[in-house]
Amino acid sequence: MKRLIFWLLIGIAVIGAFASFRLVVNSRKTIPAAVPLNEPPRAPFKKSIGGRGIIESVNENVRIAPAVAGLVAKVNVKVGDVVKAGDVLVEQDTRDAAALVAAQEAEFSALQKQLAEAEVGLADKRDQWDRMAKLVATKVASEDEKQRKLFAAQAAEAQLASMKARVASTEAQLKRTKVQLDLLTIRAPRDGRILQVNTRAGEFASPMTMLGSGTDPILVLGEAEELQLRADIDEDNASRVRTGMAAKAYIKGRRDVEMPLRFVRVEPFIIPKKSLTGESSEHVDTRVLQIIYRFDRPKGAGVYVGQQMDVFLEDGN
Repeated sequence: MKRLIFWLLIGIAVIGAFASFRLVVNSRKTIPAAVPLNEPPRAPFKKSIGGRGIIESVNENVRIAPAVAGLVAKVNVKVGDVVKAGDVLVEQDTRDAAALVAAQEAEFSALQKQLAEAEVGLADKRDQWDRMAKLVATKVASEDEKQRKLFAAQAAEAQLASMKARVASTEAQLKRTKVQLDLLTIRAPRDGRILQVNTRAGEFASPMTMLGSGTDPILVLGEAEELQLRADIDEDNASRVRTGMAAKAYIKGRRDVEMPLRFVRVEPFIIPKKSLTGESSEHVDTRVLQIIYRFDRPKGAGVYVGQQMDVFLEDGN
């Protein structure tokens, strides 16, 4: 029995020694680097400035919001629709504004009739005064009667002036109300294609979407046929940027798609970075210089408004 226990302990010790040896050997092996699913693009120039860009319409996207807050009654477009300047995009509820216009039109019409009556009354008072002046000249009527007729004509003139002021004020209010009514119909500011529709019939649309409230505009209008790239260059590299620098761009995740860029302009104003990639190393407080480039659509790869790209500028310094 003792011999069995002895050999059992020997076996356990041997197994433990062998396991320790394997553990040491395996720990010394070099773990190969993980192969990325998509190899990142490499700089195509000997010396370059790197950045990140976002695709947008040539004339820049138009974030459309209503001029007047109101309930959305009808949305006349959908994503992808091509529209012309002046086309009706969204109709808001016009019942209240239309009723106000009708009431003001009725008031304006009534005042116009009163104005016409006041003009007739003034003409009558002036005629009476003229007749009285002739009678006074022939000694048929007294000077007092002439003065009374004169005062009556002057009172009619004052009443007519007051009525004209009321008519003008009512007409101005009516024009303003009609403008408010017209603003409830949202039209396309220029030719383009609908890129986003963020509202539906029955929702409440407010101009606050354009005042930094963080909500999306009800519509986004752009030109998906002609595109440009807005490249963000870190403020630390801004001093190296020159007008007309050659550049190339790559679609994120597609190193095989290289797109030569045509310089358009530098926007000479450093701004906080808005186009964030979501990478953990990215700082939201970064300030960037923006450069605009044009490019031709690559064959065999789709590019879309809002898509991010890797950008490299040739640094000849």
